[in-house]
Amino acid sequence: MRWPPWASDSQAQQQTAKDSSEHDERQAAAKSTTASKKKDWESSVTAIDWAAFTEARTIIPTLILTSGFLGAFYIHRRYLRRFPDAVSITPSYFRRRSLLGQVTSVGDGDNFRIYHTPGGRLAGWGWLPWKKIPTSKKELRDKTVHIRLAGIDAPELAHFGRPEQPFAREAHQWLTSYLLGHRVRAYIHRPDQYQRAVASVYVRRLLDFPPFRRRDVSYEMLKRGLATVYEAKMGAEFGGEAMERKYKKAEWWAKLRVLGCGKTIAAIRQTGRVPESTRRVWDWRRLRSPGLKLRNEARPGI
Repeated sequence: MRWPPWASDSQAQQQTAKDSSEHDERQAAAKSTTASKKKDWESSVTAIDWAAFTEARTIIPTLILTSGFLGAFYIHRRYLRRFPDAVSITPSYFRRRSLLGQVTSVGDGDNFRIYHTPGGRLAGWGWLPWKKIPTSKKELRDKTVHIRLAGIDAPELAHFGRPEQPFAREAHQWLTSYLLGHRVRAYIHRPDQYQRAVASVYVRRLLDFPPFRRRDVSYEMLKRGLATVYEAKMGAEFGGEAMERKYKKAEWWAKLRVLGCGKTIAAIRQTGRVPESTRRVWDWRRLRSPGLKLRNEARPGI
């Protein structure tokens, strides 16, 4: 229908074309505006605001997170790292640091194996489900540290075709009853040629008096006459000269308690031998000069 009614057909067509053109222009402008806004939004999203990286709200959380990660790594590496065997112990531990572990087996009178438990109970060992200490030989295989007691030498059991040395069974039985299943702290001195860690070992026991007093295992064996002071010219480890004097004094007192009575000395003078009832581990090393030499020995460390 023409509008106004008196308009001609050509005028109506021109008006329609004009309206259509204006409509197309408005649509094109709207599309252009939408595309421009979309482009601006995408560019704003992908653009990197370098100034934001220098703001305090970005720097402070980043430093806290990084420091926390590095600190956790350092603590785990230094204090919570578990060594599966003596070969794995790093040189930074020698004569500086100690290992805490539970004794899982006793091989001889002067060596045993521990399962390293870094951090002890505070780190969850023994009560957290994923930090249980294995008990079977299969589970413990290649997972224990072989420890050699420093400063002493105990008689050996039969090994590799060699016969059992005198008093070896007594020394082994005592050490087993004293340490097996207990937690010990081993101060590492050095490794030896048998892939063991030579260490001064301390234990706390409920049944001792006073209870839970820290005991030096090497010293306790010397006091009881179950071991002798290590006398090798090279490779001897005591943890210092003071400990060496202490060990020699303990050995001297042990000899004095066993061989110091008059009846024993009289028996030695008559027979030239130490009576079987009073012999101890040092006698099998000094059978050529038994007992009588004790009276002429100077009292060590006094």
